[in-house]
Amino acid sequence: MTNKIIPVVLVIFVFLTGCSGTMPNLGVNNSELAPCPKTPNCVSSQAHDKKHFIEPIIFAGTQQEAHDRLLQIIASEKRTKIITDQKDYIRVEFTSALFRFVDDVEFYFPKEKADETVIHARSASRVGSSDFGVNRKRIERIRSKL
Repeated sequence: MTNKIIPVVLVIFVFLTGCSGTMPNLGVNNSELAPCPKTPNCVSSQAHDKKHFIEPIIFAGTQQEAHDRLLQIIASEKRTKIITDQKDYIRVEFTSALFRFVDDVEFYFPKEKADETVIHARSASRVGSSDFGVNRKRIERIRSKL
């Protein structure tokens, strides 16, 4: 009987400890998104190391068009919550289905060029170390939809 209780207690512990983790210090500071932590569960188009770097998203259109399209894509994704929606910045929480882990995803639109908009992106898990590539895959999926 004790062997059957241990897995149940572990699952309950995970839920009670709050898989959402603590809110990191996010946002844009001096035209930069927050740096990735040393753990491999983060990608950023503004990272300076190869492990965390991901190419920025290039959108053929104005900043407003990119912003609006990105909001449509986010709305089509499962388990998302838009936390901040500004002209040049969007912050979203993505929650995993199984253990309700929260990933913080940010999009920053610096000044647009004449016919395209650069979108810097950062996607990071709040807890744990490995994300099995989920954050990188998420940004690439969003890129492909844009």
